[in-house]
Amino acid sequence: MNLVNLESVSHSYGPKPLLGDVSLGVETGDRIGVVGRNGGGKTTLISVIAGDLKPNNGGRVTHSRGLQVGSLSQGDDLDPARSVQDIVLGGRSEHEWAGDAGIREILASLLGDIDLAALAGSLSGGERRRTALAKLLIDEHDLIILDEPTNHLDIEAIDWLARHLSGRRTALVIVTHDRWFLDAVSTRTWEVVDGSVERYEGGYAAYVLAKAERARVAASTEARRQNLMRKEIAWLRRGPPARTSKPKFRIDAAQALIADEPPARESVELVKFAAARLGRTVYDLEDVTLHAGGPGEGPLVLDHSTWQFGPGDRVGLIGVNGSGKSSLLRLLADTVTPDSGKVVRGKTVRLAHLSQELSELDPTRRVLETVEEVRKFIQVGKKEWTASQLLERLGFKGDAQWKVVGDLSGGERRRLQLLRLLMDDPNVLLLDEPTNDLDIETLNELEDLLDGWPGTLILVSHDRYFLERVSDKTVALLGDGKLSMLPGGVDEYLARRSSGAALSARAASGATSGTASATSAAATAPQTADSGLSAKDERELRKELSRLERQLSKLDGRQAKLHASMADAAADYGRLASLDAELKEILAEKDTIEGTWLELADRLGE
Repeated sequence: MNLVNLESVSHSYGPKPLLGDVSLGVETGDRIGVVGRNGGGKTTLISVIAGDLKPNNGGRVTHSRGLQVGSLSQGDDLDPARSVQDIVLGGRSEHEWAGDAGIREILASLLGDIDLAALAGSLSGGERRRTALAKLLIDEHDLIILDEPTNHLDIEAIDWLARHLSGRRTALVIVTHDRWFLDAVSTRTWEVVDGSVERYEGGYAAYVLAKAERARVAASTEARRQNLMRKEIAWLRRGPPARTSKPKFRIDAAQALIADEPPARESVELVKFAAARLGRTVYDLEDVTLHAGGPGEGPLVLDHSTWQFGPGDRVGLIGVNGSGKSSLLRLLADTVTPDSGKVVRGKTVRLAHLSQELSELDPTRRVLETVEEVRKFIQVGKKEWTASQLLERLGFKGDAQWKVVGDLSGGERRRLQLLRLLMDDPNVLLLDEPTNDLDIETLNELEDLLDGWPGTLILVSHDRYFLERVSDKTVALLGDGKLSMLPGGVDEYLARRSSGAALSARAASGATSGTASATSAAATAPQTADSGLSAKDERELRKELSRLERQLSKLDGRQAKLHASMADAAADYGRLASLDAELKEILAEKDTIEGTWLELADRLGE
C-alpha cells in the first residue's frame, strides 16, 4: 500500500534547484535511508514527504487517507514551561503508561537519566533531543520521518534505537550521516544528488557497492573517486560480519571490485614512522585520579588509573554521555590537571586538539587564506598536498575556497578547523566528536586522509562506523574509574554494558528473586537431567567437549606467552603492533570455541 506519492516534484531556494522533477513513493513497511551532501536537498525532500513543505516549482504530493505522520526535525519546538512527563506522555494516566512495557522501555532507554518532572526549559540540547524522540516513539504512526535522529545519542542509545526501529512495523524515512545506523535500520537507500533522487536496494553497504558498480560500468566517475569507493568497499567486506550479512548484492561482484585493493592503511609502517617522530613516550598516566568538574568535583572519571598511549596508537575512546571522555582528552591536552597522580608527556609531542567547541576564526578572512596562514603544504604519507588540494578533498571546491569565514555554516567551520589542525603537522591528534555536521562524502575523504597520517590518534565519537574505521583499538570508560581495553570493540562494550545492567537489576530485586530462582531451578532440574540423548550421542558429545577444552588450554598457553612477549617488546612498537594483531586472533578463536562448548554443555544439561 502506497502511503505517500510524489509526482514530478520540483523545489528551489532562490536560483538553486534542490529537487527537479522528482517522482517516488513510500510504501507500507519501507525503511528508507536518505543520504547526500550537506545542502543537497535531503531535508527539503523529507519536508515535502511529510507535507510540511509545498513544492514551489510544480508537482503533486499525495498522502493516503488518514495517514498518521510523525516527524523529528533537527530542531525542536518543546514548550519550555511544560514538564518532560507532560510533553512525552501527554494526558496518559500513570497506571496506563506504567503498565505498558513498550513505553517503559522507551523511557528507560532515552530518558533514564532525566527527571520527568523537570521543565523543558531547564534541559540541555541533548536532553531536549532525547525528549522529542521519546515523545515521537511513544505515539502511534503509519510513517515516521527522522532527521539526524542519532544526534546527541551515545553508542549504547544508538544501538537501542536501531533495534527498536527495526522491530517496529511503521514505515521509516531517515536522514542521517551515521553509516552504521543506516546499515542497521534501512533496507532501501535514496541519494539526493544534483536535484534528483537515485534509488538503491539495501542499506549503506549495498548502496556503496551499487554506486561504485554504476560508476565502473558507465565509466563516468574520475579515477580518484573510484579508488576511494573501492577502498570503502574493501573496508565493508573486511569489517565485522554483521556489516556484510544484510546487504543484498552479489558476492562475486564485490570480490571482483576489491580483488587488488590493499588494506585501508599499512599499520606496521605507520607505527614505525610514528615511533621515529615521537620516540618511546607519548602519554604515560601514572596513578591518576581525575574528576570531570575539577579536583574533587563532578563525576569521577579516573581512580588511581595507570595507562600508556604509545607512538602510532589509534585509539577509539567510548563511554556513556557524562562518563568523562572529553575530560580525559582535556587532561591529555594539558588544559586540566588531575586530582592526584602524574601525566608524563613525551618531549617530542606536537599536539592538535579538536574539541566540541568551535575555536574562534577570523570572520573577515577567506577560507583559503585561513588555512594557508598555518601552512601552504603538508606531507601526508608519501604525498605532498597543498592547502587548496586538501580544502577540495574536504568539500571546499572551486569558489568555495574564497568564501568569507563569517558566511560558513557550522559544518563548514568544523571542517575548516580540522583542516587547520592537520596543516600544523601534529604528531598527536585528539579528536572530540569530529564527525559532527559532516556529510558522508566528507567523512569518506576524512577517513582516507587519516589512513595515511602517521602519529598517535585518540578519538571520541558516537559515530560507530567512523570509530571502527579509523581506530585500531577500543578503550572504554565504564564508570569504574578505570580505562578498559576492549579487544571485541563496540560489540564487547555493548555486551558489558548490557551485562552490567542485568546484574544491577538482579541485585536490586533482592531476596524475592532468590526465592523465585530457587523455585525455577527446582522446576527445571528434572528436564536438565534428562537430556533426551542416546548413550552413544552423549559419549560423542563428551568427547567433543574434552577436545574443545584441550584447545582452550592450548590457546590460554599461547595467550600467556604473547603477554610475556608484549612485555619484553615494550619499546618496539612495530613488534607490539604485530603481537597485538596475533592476540586479537587468539581471543576471537577462544570466543568461538567457548561458544561451541557452551552449546554442547547445554545439550548435555551441564
